[in-house]
Amino acid sequence: MDRHVNSAVAYQQAGAIGGMPPESRLDMPPQDLRYKPSHRTRERSTAAVLFARFILVATTLGVSTYGIYQMLQVVRFASMTLLQGLMIFFFAVSLGWIAFAAGSVLAGASKRRYPAGRDSPARDSQPGAFPDVSLTALVMPIYNEDPVRTTAALQAMAEALKGIEVNHRFEIVVLSDSTNADSWIRETAAIHRLRASLISVMPVWYRRRWQNVARKSGNLEDFVTRWGGRFDHMIVLDADSLIDAPTLLKLVQVMQADPALGILQTAPQLIGARTFFGRLQQFAAVVYGPVIARGLAAWSGDSGNYWGHNAIIRVRAFAENCGLPTLKGRKPFGGHILSHDFVEAALMRRGGWKVRMATECGGSWEESPPSLIDVAIRDRRWAQGNLQHMKIVGTAGLSFTSRLHLGIGIMSYLSSPLWLLMLAIGFALAIQSQLIRPEYFSHDFQLFPTWPRFNVELMMALFWFSMVVLMIPKMIGLVRALLSARIRRGGGGVIGVVASLVLESVLSALYAPILMLVQSRHVFEVFMGRDSGWKPQRRDGGSTSWSDAWHFHKRHMLLSSMTAAIIYFLSPTLLAWVSPALLGLLLAVPLSRASGSESLGLALSRIALLRTPEEVERPALMARRNELIASAQELPEDGLRYLARNREARLAQIDGNLARPADPRGRPDPNALTAEQKLIDARSLEEVLGWLTPIERVEVAADARLLNQLALLPDAQQPGFLV
Repeated sequence: MDRHVNSAVAYQQAGAIGGMPPESRLDMPPQDLRYKPSHRTRERSTAAVLFARFILVATTLGVSTYGIYQMLQVVRFASMTLLQGLMIFFFAVSLGWIAFAAGSVLAGASKRRYPAGRDSPARDSQPGAFPDVSLTALVMPIYNEDPVRTTAALQAMAEALKGIEVNHRFEIVVLSDSTNADSWIRETAAIHRLRASLISVMPVWYRRRWQNVARKSGNLEDFVTRWGGRFDHMIVLDADSLIDAPTLLKLVQVMQADPALGILQTAPQLIGARTFFGRLQQFAAVVYGPVIARGLAAWSGDSGNYWGHNAIIRVRAFAENCGLPTLKGRKPFGGHILSHDFVEAALMRRGGWKVRMATECGGSWEESPPSLIDVAIRDRRWAQGNLQHMKIVGTAGLSFTSRLHLGIGIMSYLSSPLWLLMLAIGFALAIQSQLIRPEYFSHDFQLFPTWPRFNVELMMALFWFSMVVLMIPKMIGLVRALLSARIRRGGGGVIGVVASLVLESVLSALYAPILMLVQSRHVFEVFMGRDSGWKPQRRDGGSTSWSDAWHFHKRHMLLSSMTAAIIYFLSPTLLAWVSPALLGLLLAVPLSRASGSESLGLALSRIALLRTPEEVERPALMARRNELIASAQELPEDGLRYLARNREARLAQIDGNLARPADPRGRPDPNALTAEQKLIDARSLEEVLGWLTPIERVEVAADARLLNQLALLPDAQQPGFLV
């Protein structure tokens, strides 16, 4: 009999305990960031990768050198003031950053389409080519998520795999770090239903950790160390991920075809957005995302990156090379590594394994935050994680390309305060020119005055040059989109795609200064030692109220109003020049309010603006997921009440979860003790539910004895109930 028979009965007979298979442990030692492994493979790049890197370097250096030279012509170098020198420095950094982005896209444009099995899975994968010797886990780490949405996505993927007859080579593994008792109970109920739905399709495993140490990276590490030996590969999914069956199949085939490949990262597209801001991000991802990802893959070669989801990983290689150490020092720079994915890719490459990016396979999707405020909340955690890489970028043995990936992540957040500083210095120079009288005779016995020099025409030319460089990724993305019949059909034809790009560019220019201030504040908080915490991400739609928008953005409006008033007093002409940056801040509240509007997003879709192909030709996998969500039975809001009055649910809660870890001798958990005492003292179910704290509710949900005590309590409204 096949040791991976696809039935729920089989995994229970094989000794499954608490919703998980028998343990198959792997060692995953924390990596020493100061130690250079002796077995590391030297980076050897193909001619195509070297050519892409040449384009990247030439573009970055060429554009930066030209821009700096022209900026030095704007002011006289010999008489440059400190403020002017700082202005040129920050301008050089900012121009170099956008030049690097443009160079990366140009490098991708030079990249040939590769044959199937090289960089990217082909779309015509054949199940017959699937070897019968591997098992792949579809791993979905979750944290207080909506289990209806997550299980619907997993069921849709499992059914799609059955449709191409390869489901017996995959297993679903849901790894929960949920801390809320009601979320946990809903997860267990949803997994119980998922197992029943997939009983003849695929095993479904579920594990909730009692202590969510190191967040997502610790969640995955716990899985790998305890059950990783069971699987050859794992495909890591986010709670909003979708990957269609041909792509899942081909990912495994590519891994098996190249034994030196450690990580293969897909380029997921955004889908399912309903709000105005979500659809703005979704359109940008469809038009610009592929050219950006293609450029990144072109110069990365075998030292690609990993984005934490929608990627396949060789489990044993991951265990051997990607154990993350705890960084020395206090949070936010010390402690557990937050943005673990970049670091895991760098360590995997350090260990001699290839890390590649599959940029053209298609069939890989994710969802975006629905509003500007949701993006800002997510960015706070991302900012801390990426800035934390400042302590990792110097790790011994990393390839230069891996260090560059880490540096890009750092710079993606430092660029905002650098831009802000450049604007502030420009503002100071404007004040200086209006309020401080120039010194015409700076030297004794000077016969002729030194006239202040500022070449306005050259400055204008430099401004437009910078705009052209900034627009290169958009223009290349537009050309690619117009050449794609699929995007033209979905985007409303040539006119619709071009109009959408113009609208996206204008709106991005308005939102950019808001995000600049938001990210600058994030960076400031990180350097001040404030930890981001770990908050669940809102993934579905949901409007932004006027009060929320005002509370979040009132400082942005106040700052822009004060700045505009001062500049108008000094120079109305200068105000006209800076108005594009100030306008977005001045309109921050209504822009944020509009960002979460589903009605506005729907209205634009009706007139073919910001529309994507997936809206017109919805992928079958997404349609099936949505169908399962719509038909799903509602899960309880009050989980403990549900367990108390539903015997089958209680049994599923106990049988479907690993046992609570035992307390150390002599140190019982006080929350468990107080929860039990409250159950003893209570005279009704309502009374004890009102008494239990959130932590005590988790203790009750984890203990069969306490759950049975809970079930014995009567309802308060029952006849004969005594106060």
